Amino acid sequence: MKVVILAGGLGTRISEESHLKPKPMIEIGDSPILWHILKYYSSYGFNEFIICCGYKGYYIKEYFADYYLHRSDITFDFADNNNMIIHNNIAEPWKVTVVDTGLETQTGGRIKKIEKYINNETFMLTYGDGVSDVDLSKLCEFHKEHGKIATITAIQPGGRFGVLDIDNEQQIHKFSEKDKEDGGWINGGFMVLEPDVFKYINNDMSVFEKEPLENLAREKELMAYKHNGFWKCMDTLRDKETLEYLCKMKQAPWIRW
Repeated sequence: MKVVILAGGLGTRISEESHLKPKPMIEIGDSPILWHILKYYSSYGFNEFIICCGYKGYYIKEYFADYYLHRSDITFDFADNNNMIIHNNIAEPWKVTVVDTGLETQTGGRIKKIEKYINNETFMLTYGDGVSDVDLSKLCEFHKEHGKIATITAIQPGGRFGVLDIDNEQQIHKFSEKDKEDGGWINGGFMVLEPDVFKYINNDMSVFEKEPLENLAREKELMAYKHNGFWKCMDTLRDKETLEYLCKMKQAPWIRW
């Protein structure tokens, strides 16, 4: 199953670093948060990724182009025709497709632009700035069992995010983005989607968290996989410092590799 990662936003809330690089390339524990997300999915056996780039997307392309240089010891022998010898070449079992989805394109539009890479298959979707210890195997099993178009991982971090109205059978009846209430279940990313989801996205300006998810909920095609464990979005510099501390203290719940 392919994993689509939204990595094209401006990251304005963490502009202290995002003015230099795209938000998913901001490092925690000496590696970009994007790398942490790929490693987490890979730990469950998901190794094919499609990264939706936008703002400063060339940083992401260059990172993967030189990935083995970042992860290996290298000898530069200038006396021998500038020969470069790579030691301990670290290879990941990954296939990574990096797609330029546009600078101003909204989240739904970015997803629509990678439709041709999905091949009419079930796929996973998440954001390039959040980590969690959600059980991806159980998430996929839940999605397969209910047979609906979309499953989102629901978490309870408090306010500032879109609130979900979930019944006892985990059917989402209403999706309300950016509600100011606290304590509700919210969209934590880590989604599983059927290819029919592309029919709910109109154009580049479609915000996935608006009409597409709202309409899926209205048509009873949106389900919630409730996750009571760890989840953290790197929205601000303070969030980054929290994640850095967890890595430093070897208490990062998402690190299972």
